[in-house]
Amino acid sequence: MSAAPAALVRAQISRALLLLALLALTLARPGLADVGFPESDLAIVTAGGARHDFRVELAVTPEQRSQGLMHRKTLAPDAGMLFLYAQPGELAMWMKNTFVSLDMLFISAEGEVVRIAERTEPLSLTTIRSGSPAKGVLEVPGGTAARLGIRPGDRILHPAFGASP
Repeated sequence: MSAAPAALVRAQISRALLLLALLALTLARPGLADVGFPESDLAIVTAGGARHDFRVELAVTPEQRSQGLMHRKTLAPDAGMLFLYAQPGELAMWMKNTFVSLDMLFISAEGEVVRIAERTEPLSLTTIRSGSPAKGVLEVPGGTAARLGIRPGDRILHPAFGASP
């Protein structure tokens, strides 16, 4: 084989390998472009006065809310994601492509926890509803609410709800 055809074959193989690598990345996270999430501090204050601090990612845009915690394999005990909406309303979440169990804390516009869905089932397509108007949802690792004694009526301290942590 002469040098020219050999170089052509190597170039075709390189292109094919590049396409395979791109395909593998696409299949690993189908339909998902990393949108990036800003971070913020948040605190939960229980009725008994206990304070629990978290570092959360913010899901504010439709793209961020759509991606959420999908495809994550772990979530630190003091971490979470805060989904924020412009207006309070009946909110609905699901666990599609979410590999870790979560506690979902639905939050009123005033920063009050109005409902907690504990230990949600990973990968479930079941709709989880707020049950009353909510302006945000805080997702934390499953079992966090029970471990820290967090209940409906507790307060979320975050600028989105008019209170700094």
